[in-house]
Amino acid sequence: MILNERQLPASHPGLADHVTILRGSPVPLYHQVAEQIESAIQSGMLEPGQKIDNEISLARDLELSRPTVRQAIDVLVRKGLLIRRRGIGTQVTRNSVNRRVELTSFYDDLKKSGAMPSTRVMELRAVPADARLAKLFEIHVGDELVYVKRLRLAKSEPLALMTNWLPARFGQITVEQLTNGSLYGLLRALGHSPKLANQRFSATLATAACADLLGTSVGAPLLSMTRTSYDADGLPIEYAEHLYLGEAYSVEVNVAQ
Repeated sequence: MILNERQLPASHPGLADHVTILRGSPVPLYHQVAEQIESAIQSGMLEPGQKIDNEISLARDLELSRPTVRQAIDVLVRKGLLIRRRGIGTQVTRNSVNRRVELTSFYDDLKKSGAMPSTRVMELRAVPADARLAKLFEIHVGDELVYVKRLRLAKSEPLALMTNWLPARFGQITVEQLTNGSLYGLLRALGHSPKLANQRFSATLATAACADLLGTSVGAPLLSMTRTSYDADGLPIEYAEHLYLGEAYSVEVNVAQ
């Protein structure tokens, strides 16, 4: 069988040398596009953070329908290889942060990986404990807790939205301290080093509110983590609800028999 083969025009940035459409192939057109872009990303020909043209431009240059191109892009977004960023467009995802399941600070993990972490403290205030938090911290409903909401960035790119509740005895923690270091580092400095934690990971989708903060699109895949940490005396010292960009974060677990 003779296939009608067409290379993208050389003027097309980023994809010109990486995609060939074989119109007589039994392989669906969207899959051809997705597979070849994925290969270019994995080989490094398309670099992390590199922006690709919008669906209309790609459809025009590839002489394909826009739904076909959208389907190809959707495949790569679901795989975590591309990300749609509001106001920016579609980009190759940046190198992800791989984190072992250990009781470590996310801030410190980012520093070790060379990701240049920074923190934007969005809220730091006292709040009354509801029934759920009162039970968790073994206090009365309405007792005071410290509420912390932060946006964690790596190389100036939003990576995680982190919400934490702490016992009232940590009320001396300041915005400046949270901006310049890790929460676990502060707890250790105050003599309450986390020794044990219960963590739960699950998949979720970005709402409009968190998508805006994380610079992604509504419905983008996120990794959700909840954690309760305890000190050496077995007392709860932190409850956390964190959301991480799905394409930029992975968890490593060692399993032995």
